[in-house]
Amino acid sequence: MKKILLILISILILSSQTMAYEEANYKIIKENKNYEIRKYSDRLVIETNSTEGNGFRKLFNYISGNNKENKEIKMTVPVTQEFKNGNMTMQFYLPSKFNKDNVPKPFNPEIKILNIEGGYYAAIKYSGRSSDKNFLKNKEILEKELKKDNITILGLPIRASYNSPFTLPVLKRNEVMFRVDL
Repeated sequence: MKKILLILISILILSSQTMAYEEANYKIIKENKNYEIRKYSDRLVIETNSTEGNGFRKLFNYISGNNKENKEIKMTVPVTQEFKNGNMTMQFYLPSKFNKDNVPKPFNPEIKILNIEGGYYAAIKYSGRSSDKNFLKNKEILEKELKKDNITILGLPIRASYNSPFTLPVLKRNEVMFRVDL
């Protein structure tokens, strides 16, 4: 019985790690036991309003080829969510090979292609489900630590998720991020 359980756990761990996605490029500027500060370059994203819970589906359809060039685009990480103008938005980062000139145009007018200006972001990592409870708990921890270290927060928190929904919660990588001023 132990052998079967060990084999099943090994398969789940390996399958969750074989889904290698391109990740938004950054350089770690400062790191401590609670959080890290990263410097990101400009990044191209697709974004949509996700208040009705279908933001992921709209963005996934776009990268699956439902765009004016019928071009499939590889999934990247993280998938982010943040409040903008009173609405919850969701973003998929586009692979680094794309720029404003060669990115496929969306059919869906609710999908916007945006360039996120590079800058400094503080991030705290946590595992488990990407629930509101876990997000808010870690947001509070990060805010407290940044205030203690006299680091100015420049915006609202960002929820970042890195794994497929089929990844075991204990193996998931989630983050809370704040744009900061250094």
